[in-house]
Amino acid sequence: MVSGLIKSGRQEIAALRSNGRAKVLAAVAFPWALLLGSRMALPVLLPHIQTEFGLSLSIAGFLITLLWLGGAIGQLPGGILADYYNERLIMSFSVGLVVIALTCVVLAPNVLTLFIAVMLWGLATSLYPIARITILSATYPDRLGSALGLTMATGDIGQTLIPPVAGTLTALFFWQVGLGFIIPFLIVGGVGIWLILPERSQSDSATTIISTETARYLFEELRRPTMIFVSSILILFFFFWQAFTSFFPTYLVVEKEISTTMASLIFGIFFAAGAIVKPIAGMAYDRIGMRWALIAVLVGPVGGLLVLPIVDSLAMVLVATLFISTMLGNGAVTQSFIAEQFPQKIQGTGLGTIRTASAVVGSTGPVVFGVVADRGFFNEGYIGLAVVLLVVIWLTYQIPIKKTSG
Repeated sequence: MVSGLIKSGRQEIAALRSNGRAKVLAAVAFPWALLLGSRMALPVLLPHIQTEFGLSLSIAGFLITLLWLGGAIGQLPGGILADYYNERLIMSFSVGLVVIALTCVVLAPNVLTLFIAVMLWGLATSLYPIARITILSATYPDRLGSALGLTMATGDIGQTLIPPVAGTLTALFFWQVGLGFIIPFLIVGGVGIWLILPERSQSDSATTIISTETARYLFEELRRPTMIFVSSILILFFFFWQAFTSFFPTYLVVEKEISTTMASLIFGIFFAAGAIVKPIAGMAYDRIGMRWALIAVLVGPVGGLLVLPIVDSLAMVLVATLFISTMLGNGAVTQSFIAEQFPQKIQGTGLGTIRTASAVVGSTGPVVFGVVADRGFFNEGYIGLAVVLLVVIWLTYQIPIKKTSG
């Protein structure tokens, strides 16, 4: 069985590299790792930022909320731009705008500038994801799941490596160095996008005018039972994802009495495991379809969440974390599936609409979970999240899967 998996993996890699497509995949994936890694570096640097600007805990938390909110609300405009302009232009612009925003964050002379720069950072980052999917869809029409899964895996590598580096540089120097070191790499990534990605003409991807007819067509697509099911799945998953990631390190420290350093390490292992899971989930989507691929990556997290409150040893906590980490394969499955549901001319707009709506509604997860934890129900909160995933699994099993030809 292992040899079969290795053989399949080699075949997928060979297919992804065929016809000179590997350079496109690399040009898309490298900046994505930097964008996600820099975003996860902010919580690591937050205590230092809080001290320098004299922020309370609630105001410091609101700073991170602005980053995530900006990343949510900008995805619909990002999807529309990806449909009506060239992906190379949109992705280069996104990375360039992040460079400007991070520079403003590092040089911020006061709190107002800091908050505006962080909001801009989130909005700039949000322009990248949809264009990334549409260019991969055009480049890999036969293996979108594998290509997207591998790209997402590089994002997890960024989230695993960049925060510890940022923390180390901050300890050696100051927090501006811990965040600023990412800027030169982003510039390299932006230039790479511009030089490597093909310049698809507008006629290849979409009409040039956002019309009432286009809006009506999009609305009809979103009303289909399949899209209603998928939208519900994404809303619940975003709720789960943001609630879990916002409080998991704190939970390990408060409830499991694990040191802050070890909790950060376990959190890093969680993302590192995702780098392995996502390509496998993408290959599974290409081979067995959305329903069973998604169920496969969500069964383990249900078990891990139910076990987590009752285990005490560090080893068992780590095992439970690894089981939960398979949920990171969700995106390679759901986003590939959604992309293939929309005709190419509105693919970016459709993806942006669903992702923005799901992320904004799902952003209530940390607030709800925080209220539960404040009342002393930390463990019960994670059991509740397991129930949320069970509902997602049930919806996935019930979904009427029928692809729309583009």
